[in-house]
Amino acid sequence: MTVEVTDSNFEDVVLKSDKPVLVDFWAEWCGPCRLVSPIVAELAGEYKDKAVIAKMDVDGNPETSVKFGIRNIPTILFFKDGEVVDKQVGAVPKAALASKLDAIL
Repeated sequence: MTVEVTDSNFEDVVLKSDKPVLVDFWAEWCGPCRLVSPIVAELAGEYKDKAVIAKMDVDGNPETSVKFGIRNIPTILFFKDGEVVDKQVGAVPKAALASKLDAIL
């Protein structure tokens, strides 16, 4: 199951996590985001013990989106030890996201 992150809990959930974190920056009105959403949900199930899989609505959380330079969505950031270690912009197949996640485990 994915974790919903907001401007107020981003630091605790993502930056202070002891596991790698995938954050899907998305918006309700974004067509490609709707394509990526089920893939992210599948990854959440498959990596539940190894990584945190999170989603952030950019419209409701502008502070974090601006801080990380999110200009296009969907953008997926990969965090390890509180730092961005990889990034994916746009809709991609599940295998592409899984391989990036595997690389930081």
